[in-house]
Amino acid sequence: MMRRWKAAFVLAALLAAQGAAAQNLRIGLREDPDILDPTLSRTYVGRIVYMALCDKLFDINERLDVVPQLATGYIWEDPKTLRITLRDGVQFHDGERMNAEAVVYSLNRHLTMQGSFRRSEISEIEAIEIVDPLTVRIRLKNPSAAFLATLTDRAGMIVSPRAAEAAGRNFGANPVCAGPFRFVERIAQERIVTERFEQYWDRARIHFQRVIYTPIPDNNVRLANLQSNAIEFGERMEPDDVRTAQRSRNLRVVPVEELGYQGITINIANGSGANPAFRDARVRRAFDLAIDRAAINQVVYEGMYTPTRQPLPPANPYHVRDFAPPARDVARARALLREAGVTSPVAIEMTVPNNPDLRQVGEVIQAMVREAGFELRLRATEYASALQSSVRGEYQTFLTGWSGRTDPDGNTYQFMRTGAGQNEGRYSNPEADRLLDAARTELDVERRRALYADIMRIAVAEDVSRIYLWHRKNIMIHSTRLIGYLPVPDGLVRLQDMRLQ
Repeated sequence: MMRRWKAAFVLAALLAAQGAAAQNLRIGLREDPDILDPTLSRTYVGRIVYMALCDKLFDINERLDVVPQLATGYIWEDPKTLRITLRDGVQFHDGERMNAEAVVYSLNRHLTMQGSFRRSEISEIEAIEIVDPLTVRIRLKNPSAAFLATLTDRAGMIVSPRAAEAAGRNFGANPVCAGPFRFVERIAQERIVTERFEQYWDRARIHFQRVIYTPIPDNNVRLANLQSNAIEFGERMEPDDVRTAQRSRNLRVVPVEELGYQGITINIANGSGANPAFRDARVRRAFDLAIDRAAINQVVYEGMYTPTRQPLPPANPYHVRDFAPPARDVARARALLREAGVTSPVAIEMTVPNNPDLRQVGEVIQAMVREAGFELRLRATEYASALQSSVRGEYQTFLTGWSGRTDPDGNTYQFMRTGAGQNEGRYSNPEADRLLDAARTELDVERRRALYADIMRIAVAEDVSRIYLWHRKNIMIHSTRLIGYLPVPDGLVRLQDMRLQ
């Protein structure tokens, strides 16, 4: 691991010497992304790289408004029928035209490809029709308050049908989309290199010849790279980096409230990896009650984050205001273990991403839950590998996060609904399913808000399907030479209008 960090530092230093004149941008990533295929990928850092490679039908702005990107506009013909008009003259990186046929192909690929993580996000689609070369009509099974927002992320990324058909499941090794940069090369754990696409439809706003993404998991090494000008941008830095960066005349700190959360996924019924004790909701509640969220925030994050019990952050209009984190209650936790008939200590394993701050969080939780009767063993794992293991059910608990979406459906449905794409714990409750389905289609804001309050009561308070711990700030630190960065709450680094001076 140390050799990889040193290699990343040396690589960034070499690129620094090459990049000044060519206007290359070097971005230090917190982890190495998983596969670069919009249908199959899951990691947050992958979404950052997609900002170079793959434009979407729609995007969001700093006010969280949905704005056209590959689309030029939309209209709801009726509550279940969405018509989208497309931008003319857009090319994929292989020279093929982006048109209605490509949109239909990409959406159907999301719906039908084995292992798709987009299927549950757009499962409301009943049919997709080509109206003309630059217009598509999407018919839904039910009205959907969430559907348009879903198309602002990977579900709305349009891939080249020719390239995707030729590559099959290997498409992620050489993704071909319609973004401002084309894919050049990837060396796992070292770098992803992209190069300016001269035929990009909005090329006047792109000012870099290359953007190089370098995974640097150690925060101290990432900060050192920023200080030495080996990289110009560090994403998701830690609170204890802020004071150091603020003392530097060459660095700028940009903190933005996130749309997501950090929490613990519990393997309830996903294969042989599930811990039998955690199939009892009382044991899960005991584990939850043994954790002091406020203490974790103070000890690890200097009080900069927001402790939580839910997947919807305070900035989300559907945040359940009276659903506060429970106070730590070791006595009640021990009583619940006795009621469940389990023998203490209950042996549990937690997969922890191999980042210094999350390893420290794991150690703090380990000490806390020991007092309640749990013997927690930590397994530090590279994040993309940990995600793959969670899909296979090869974990008991997993300290992980979700970058969040503007619509509450994006933070709930695919994680809580029976059989949904990212429900790796295999949580299932028919009443929770009914509420999730209703909230997805309810168009009245107040009724929808009440449905999400009921979802929190059942899926979180009673069933403890997951344990939500805190809402982060996306702390971005970049060189003062870099101008034009627009902070958006999703934390993604949009390259339009950015340049070095």
